[in-house]
This record gives sequence, C-alpha cells and structure tokens, in this order.
Amino acid sequence: MFLILKYLRCSVGAFSRFSSNISATKMKVLNVAEKNDAAKTLAGFMSSNIKRREGFSKFNKIYEFEYMLFGQKCDMIMTSVSGHLLGLEFVGSYRHWRSCNPLSLFDAPVVKQCIPGYEDIKRTLEREIRKCSVLIIWTDCDREGESIGFEVIEVCKAVKPSIKIYRAKFSEITSQSVKRALQNLAQPDKRTNDAVVVRQELDLRIGAAFTRFQTLRLRQVFPQNLSDSLVSYGSCQFPTLGFVVERYKAIESFIPESFWKIKVIHEKNDLCVDFSWKRVRLFDQLACQCFYDLCIENPVATVVSVNSKPKSRWRPLPLDTVELEKVGSRKLKINAKEIMRIAEKLYTQGFISYPRTETNIFPKEINLSNLIGMQTADPAWGEFAGRVLQDGPNPRNGTKSDKAHPPIHPIKYTSGLSGAEQKVYEFVVRRFLACCSKDAQGQETIVEINIADELFVANGLMITARNYLDVYPYDKWSAKEIHVYEVGGQFRPNIEMADGTTSPPKLLTEADLIALMEKHGIGTDATHADHIETIKSRLYVGLENEKFFVPGHLGMGLVEGYDSMGFPMSKPNLRAELEADLVKICEGRKNPEIVLKEQILKYKEVFEVALQQAAKIDEALAIYLQEQPCQVETSGIVIADLPSVVYKCPACGSDMVLRTKRDGSGKFISCMSYPQCKTAVWFPSIVEAVDVSNDTCAQCGPNYHKLKFKFRRGALPSYSVPEDTLCIGGCDRDLLEILSINIANVRPSASSSLGNTQSSAINSSDSSVNSARGPSSNNTLTGNAFFPASDNIHLPGNARNPPQNARGRGRGGQDRGQRSIKDIFQRPGTFSETSVSNARSNANPDSFIDQTSDATVMCNCNQAAIQLTVRKDGPNKASSASSPPQNSTEWNRRQTGAFSSDSGLGRSANTSSFGQTQFHRNPSHGMASDRFNSVTSNDSFSGTSSSSGTSGSVGPSSVNSTFNSFGRFAMQSNNDTSTPFNESADNAIVCSCNENALLLTVRKEGPNKGAANSYDNDVRCRCGGPGKRLIVQKEGPNKGRPFYTCPKSVDQCQFFMWADEGSSDSASGSSSNWGRNNRGGRGGSSSSNSSDGKKKRKCGNCHEEGHTKRSCPNN
Repeated sequence: MFLILKYLRCSVGAFSRFSSNISATKMKVLNVAEKNDAAKTLAGFMSSNIKRREGFSKFNKIYEFEYMLFGQKCDMIMTSVSGHLLGLEFVGSYRHWRSCNPLSLFDAPVVKQCIPGYEDIKRTLEREIRKCSVLIIWTDCDREGESIGFEVIEVCKAVKPSIKIYRAKFSEITSQSVKRALQNLAQPDKRTNDAVVVRQELDLRIGAAFTRFQTLRLRQVFPQNLSDSLVSYGSCQFPTLGFVVERYKAIESFIPESFWKIKVIHEKNDLCVDFSWKRVRLFDQLACQCFYDLCIENPVATVVSVNSKPKSRWRPLPLDTVELEKVGSRKLKINAKEIMRIAEKLYTQGFISYPRTETNIFPKEINLSNLIGMQTADPAWGEFAGRVLQDGPNPRNGTKSDKAHPPIHPIKYTSGLSGAEQKVYEFVVRRFLACCSKDAQGQETIVEINIADELFVANGLMITARNYLDVYPYDKWSAKEIHVYEVGGQFRPNIEMADGTTSPPKLLTEADLIALMEKHGIGTDATHADHIETIKSRLYVGLENEKFFVPGHLGMGLVEGYDSMGFPMSKPNLRAELEADLVKICEGRKNPEIVLKEQILKYKEVFEVALQQAAKIDEALAIYLQEQPCQVETSGIVIADLPSVVYKCPACGSDMVLRTKRDGSGKFISCMSYPQCKTAVWFPSIVEAVDVSNDTCAQCGPNYHKLKFKFRRGALPSYSVPEDTLCIGGCDRDLLEILSINIANVRPSASSSLGNTQSSAINSSDSSVNSARGPSSNNTLTGNAFFPASDNIHLPGNARNPPQNARGRGRGGQDRGQRSIKDIFQRPGTFSETSVSNARSNANPDSFIDQTSDATVMCNCNQAAIQLTVRKDGPNKASSASSPPQNSTEWNRRQTGAFSSDSGLGRSANTSSFGQTQFHRNPSHGMASDRFNSVTSNDSFSGTSSSSGTSGSVGPSSVNSTFNSFGRFAMQSNNDTSTPFNESADNAIVCSCNENALLLTVRKEGPNKGAANSYDNDVRCRCGGPGKRLIVQKEGPNKGRPFYTCPKSVDQCQFFMWADEGSSDSASGSSSNWGRNNRGGRGGSSSSNSSDGKKKRKCGNCHEEGHTKRSCPNN
C-alpha cells in the first residue's frame, strides 16, 4: 500500500509539473493593426483586463491580454503601425536629382525600405515577433490595408521566417465583428498586394522622372518665377488638373447666343401659374415674333389635357466613400480631405463603419434593426428611427460592391461629439435612417393648353407623404400649387415675348471634380481627396469664392504645353487604363509584371518625346508667366557634371557611369546603385585621362559606349599615338588584360571569358567589384600582358597603322574597321617571328637595327630616333667595338613598373661587361626622351643559333646581379656560369616579343648588386612557377631582408616566404602586400625568442611572430 501511495504521489507531482510547463509555454500571438487607436479599440473588445506598455515608438503602444484562440488560452500582444511602414525608393545615386538623367529612372532599380521616421515601429515589430509563434494582421480590409499588412509580414519574416501568418477580415470595429474575424481567420491576399506594388512603382518612376524634368528645366528657363518652385507631376494629379483646365477653357471660349421665347402666365386668386412653351426657345427673333403675334391675335387658351399621377421622390442609396465626399463637400461645406480624416477618426473610435468603401448594397447578414434601435434615444431623429422600426427597415440598394466592406453606417450611438465631427456623424446617421425608410410620395398634375395652335404646359405637385424627407434635410422637394383645370375649359392668360442669352457652364466645385474623377476612373475612392489637395498645394489651381476651382498660370501653361505635343497627358485615358488593369490584377485576370512593363513603356515613350519637344512647354508658360524664357538646350534639361553612362551594370542592370575620384587624381567606373551594388572598374595608373565617347560598340551592342583613352607617355610598348577610342565591353580581350578589368564587371554572363590568362584572374576574384582600393601602383604590366604567348602575332615593321580590311582579334572576330588594343599599339619597330628567325640564321648584324638609318627605330612621339654612343664615364661608356652587334634590346621606362622603382635603372642603357654600348634617342627630346633603345656589341643572343646550334654566352662569370631587357630582375651567383635563360631550360624567361630575354648585369650600386638568383627553381609559388626573389626596400626592421613572392604582376597567388627562413609562411597567409599599413610594427627576427631571452610578441590576428595585429599582412 505504501508503494502504491508513493507512486500516486509521484504521478500527481509529475502531472502538476507538466501542467505548469504547458502554462509556462503558452502560445504567444502578435496582432498588428493599422493605427494605434484601432489597436486600442480592438484590444478592448477582446479583453477587459489589458496591460499597456511602451514600444520603441511613443505613438504606437503595446497592449497585452489573454484570449481563447485555436482552442487554447493564448497570450495576445496587440500593437500597430502608422500606415505604410515600407516604401519604394531608388537605390544609390538615382535618389539624387542631379546624379542621373531622368529618363534612366524608368529602368533604375528600386528597393523597398523603411520609411524615414518609422524605424522605431519597425524595431518594435522585430523585437515582439521573436517571442511569438503566430502573426495576425488587423489592417484595414482594402487595397492599401492589404499592402500594409504585407509590409508587416515582410519585416516579421525577416526576423522569424517560420512564423505562422493569418489575416483578420472585418468591416467595422465592434465586439461581434472582432469575434467573427477571429473565428474566420484567412490568408493575406497576395493579388491585392501585387496591384498596390505595381501602382506604387509606377507612381514613383513616372512621378520622379517628370517632376525632375519639369522642375530642373523650368527653374533654368524661368528663374524669376520658378527658381524655388517644385513643378511636380503625377499620373493622377495631372488628369485632375486637366478637368479644371478643360472646364475653365470651355467657359473662356464660350460665345453667348441670343434667344427669344413666349411666356404664358395665368393669375387667379393670388396664385400665378407659369406655362412653358413646348418649343422652349428660338434663336431667330423674327420667327419668334411671328408666333407671338399669332397668339396675341387669338389670346384665348383652351385646356387640351389634364393628367394627374402619383410621383415619388426616391430615398438616397446607402452611403459610399465618393458620395460621402461629394455630399459632404456640397452640404456640410467641409472639403473632401477633411471629411475623410474625420470619418477615419470616427471609425477608429467605433462610431461608424469603415469609411473607405465602394459598396452601396447592405449585405443580408447585417442586423439593421439593432443599428436603428440604437438611434432611438436621440432627441433630433429618435422619433423617426422608432417609426422606421415599426414599419421595418427597407433599405434601397444600389449596384456596386467591393466585396470587402458594407456601406458606411453608424455602429453605436453617441451624443458627446461636437464641431465638424458632430456634423459628419449626424450626416452618416441621417443618411442611414433615410435609406432604410420609405420614398417621399406626392401627386403631380400636368396641364396642357392651346393658344393659336401653340402648345404650353404647366406642372403642379402636391406632397402626400414626406417619409424620408422628415429626417434627411439635405434633399429639397417642394410642393407646387396650381389651379384646378378641366379639359375644354378656356381662360385668357397674360402673353409675353421674352429674350435672353445662353450662359456658359459653371466652374467646377469639389463635388463636381470628384464626380468626374470617379466617372473616368482617376484614382480610387480613397485617393480622390489627396489628388485634389495636391494640385491645390502645388498652386496649379485655386479657389474662387472658396467654392469654384480656377486653374493657375502654371497649371494652364503645363497643360497647354503637353497638349501642343499631341499627347493627352491631361486626359484621363492613360490613368484609367491603369486603374482598370489594377482591378484585373486583384481579380487574378492579369499578370502584375506584364502590366508594370506595359505601363512603363507607354509613359517612357511619352517622356522621350517630351524631352525632345520641351521648348513647347517653355512657349506655353512664357505667355502666362509673362517672362521671357532663358535660352537653354532646345531639348531636355541641363545638369552640370552629369556622369556619362558607359554601359549597363552586369549585376543589377543599372547604369555604369564614369566618375572622378574624390582627390581628383583620376577616374573610375561605378554603378549608379552604389552602395547596394558595388560593381566598379578601376583604371591603372597608365591611364592618364579617359572620357566617354558618343560612339557605341558595333560588336558589344548599343548599350556599350566606347571610351576615349589617353595613356601615359611611355607606359606602353608603342610607337603609335598614346590615345584612341576603345571599348571595354569584352570584345577586346587584350585591353581588359592590360587594364586589369574583371570581365564579370562588364559582362552579365560569367561564360564570357577573355582567354586563359584573363579567365583565371576573373575566377580568382571573390567579389563583383575590382579592388575597392583601386589598382595597385606596384603592378607591372609585362610584355606578355599585352600579347599572350599563345597568340601568333605577325606585325610587319612598316605597318604602323593597320590596313582598312584588317580584322581585329576580339572574341568571335571583330567587324571590319573595329580597332582593338593590339591594332592601336602595334610596334612598328619590331619584327615578326619569321623575321627574327631569319635574322638568327643569317647572322646579319644589320637585320635588327640599321646602323645607317634611324628610321627603323621610333620614339614614343612618333619621331625617328638617332643613334649615339655613351661618352660619360661609367659601365655604359664605349670600351670596345671588336665584335659586331648581334642583338638589339629595348625597354620602356614607365611608371607602371617595367623596372623596379628601387633598382636605380631609370636612365641607364642596356649593358654588358664588355663591348660597345650604343643607344637611340629623339634629337628633339635629348636624353629626357622616354623612348630608349640600346645597341650592344659582344652580347651574344641568349637563344640557340641556327649556325652553331649551341647556346650563346651570357657574359662573364663574375658575381653580379642581372636583369632582362623587359624589366624583370634576375640574380646570378658567383659560381653559376651556366645560362639560366637558355631556351632549353625550364626556367627560361620570355620577353614581350615572345623571344627569350637577354640577361644583362646590374652595375649600379644598390641592394640588387651581387644578389642571388631572382627566380629560384627550388622555391615554387602556389601557382607552380619559380618564386621571385626581392629585397625589402622600405625603412624598418626588415629592410634589406630577402623574400620570395609570386612572379606574376597581376593575379598573384598570394605566395610569400622569407628567404632566410627556408619555409613558406603559409600559415599566416602573407602576400606581396605584407608591407602595407606597417606603421610602427616591430618586425624583427623570425626566431621565437629575442636576443635577451624574452619571448617575442605574436600577432593577435594570425598568431605569427615578427609583427603586430595592426601591421598583419592578412589585414
């Protein structure tokens, strides 16, 4: 028994703990309403025990309570937004008015982001959703409310993607409606949201493009009147302005006409009855005079007929938004925007139903009797409400329904309102009671008389039952009393001939304007008031007598200017088509993407023509503004320092534009969507100047503009002009390789490769942007960077300019006449492989350089060089001429690194340890010429001679540092007398002309004199090649210390190894950039302990000794 009791006790304890765990893990539900007032009211209907706390936004509180949902008790968290939380905006530079051509806004990328000022609301949602498992959207059940709900969903799902989402459907904020919504939770309507997003994007693109165009241009053209004005444009506001202008112009152009008519008056017992002529009026005075004379000759009137029939005055339809705006503006004397503001406030307070509805049919499930019964307590209309209850509510229904909300009606009775709120609430109640009542009844009598065969008619009305008129004073129906007439009776009336003139139509009132907008489909019932308010605030229209709309000078000029172009910009056609398409999107009958593309294309075509014919707007406005327009470009707008578009971004489709660096040191190409898109192209230091040409590339397409390059003099192996117009779109592989441009930054497809060398450089890049620091100034453009060794290039010596029919070697073959970088920078002083081979076999000393003619060697300035002999004391001074020259060497001193900046070889000629040294220079430039060729005797060619079949000697076997003729340093040890650059050797180095490099000796004092072999086959870099040995030149503890790095000038494999350590620093990932930002680093020996026995400090980044975290090569 004891064991049983103990078991039961343990079971009860376990169950209690389980129950407490369940209660501790109660489901949390986040509820989000559209406004704080709505959230407070909704929470009040769900629970009477509410705890309120603050959110990040002081205007949007958080309400917590418990509620039975999904069959269990849940912790409900109710908060709100303040309308739209997210908005569409252009990215990057497209946001700035003067950063791009307005035409590009039709294709510019847009992003949805938090509206400025609402960041605290977004933070509240992100914090609250983390502890909830369910999200319920309580925004208004219309298009805009659905879109706001999706914005809340987007914010919450970004934090918690697994959140469950529901939509509460309701039309009024009442206890019954709230409970019904929670019992019938649905899913958000994506199609409705799609329609709103399409409308938002179109409004943004169209409005921004036209507004910037109008404002920027008209400020320049009319500086006296419009220098500070915002000349906005909207696809809804402009047709609204068009209605006002059209009516005003109709009145201005109206020509009154005179008319005449006959009046018959029967007066008896102080009661006058007017009879109207059935001909109404005549515009010919003589004809009317003839009829009048006939009537005067026989003035007796005979009663022809007397008809009496019942007549009804129909009660009003249920109230929708448009009717609320129209009748409220006309009868209450409150403008439409203010009426809607008050109505929304009454709705959030729970006094009336949702005020934005297109429905004028009461659904059957609404209990009208209960709603009417609430109004019986009012002293003004309570008695009438009681009569309606006795007879039974019988509402008159219309034909419209948005299938979302019922007509506007009162929810509960209140007597605590005042001012405009009381007026609006009273109108809603009286309208509701009137539509549930009966029509007014009357008896109409129509009497027809004959005078001299001319017929005249009089009407009389006797009201028998006023019905709805008793509660609805906004309708007038007056009785009209007439005499009692019998058929055949005669009497003698007074006969007169009156004249008059026709009158023009009246100016539009706000009610008239709303009616026209609804008729033509401009905007929605929820936006009519906003569009009207916009054209008023922009001074496009004004009010006459605080009632009638009159267009302003600016509005008239804009409408007439666009009309003169032949476009119906002020007509409702374009916008009406869009509104119809949006309805079809909501119904699922149209694809939103197709609608967006079609509408953008329509407005873009209109905008392009507007740019071309912008002068017509100037002419129209000049008349109304009475200001002489300033002379600007005949079309479009003038934006100072507008960046030039080069091509479309391959990553996001935005414009890639040419920009100037902040320090003014050069230019680069970047995406207009920066910082969202960081695609960029940086030019190396060899580019001295660059500009965008108006020409496009025939091979790459019309979206690729050519660039006008000006290269630094002496920077390229060229005798040609240092500037030309080239394309970087990918058609010229060599140009991209020279400029170190990643093809992924100019071509949208990764499959567009530029050969093996460039492809590897592209594939090794880990971002879509060239280095944000720009091209390294230490990069050296070697010869085979211009002409890959895999290409068989034959450049004839006299072909400085290629023939007209020459075809470039761009990918896929270039069109005839299309010039590539190889065509531009052909070296007219060099020879083809065939000519070099012949020169070797013939051993003709003149086959390389004509000693008697200097025309074969050209300076960079395209002038013929002259041959001189070094006379100055030094290693290059002429010492012997016993052997004829067997080879000519050349190099270009250029800042891109043909020679190391520390090598001290800036002006020394190519030398050997013996023989005569000669060089060529431009006589007009003196020794300062950048083009420098040396002719060396007794320097044997490093390749294999066809006559001897043996390798040529390189030079004496003395201990000297050597370098090849295209600027790569090579080191030769004391005992190494072999030819390290022999063609048969694996470590042969090839010059840019595809020949083996000539090994020469460095004589100048410096760190490279007497150094070891610069290319060590025993040390291999990560890409498989021999490691390149260099010496640290920077001041610091490592100065003079040798190291190995990758020999490539571009696309290095990041290999690094200290030469005195004997093992690669692979753990630290050091690279050739190890010396950057080395400010104050300790450096030092590679041993783990210093000389004093203390352990050296290690880097906090890579945990290696010899440097600090601040100077770590991995930074």
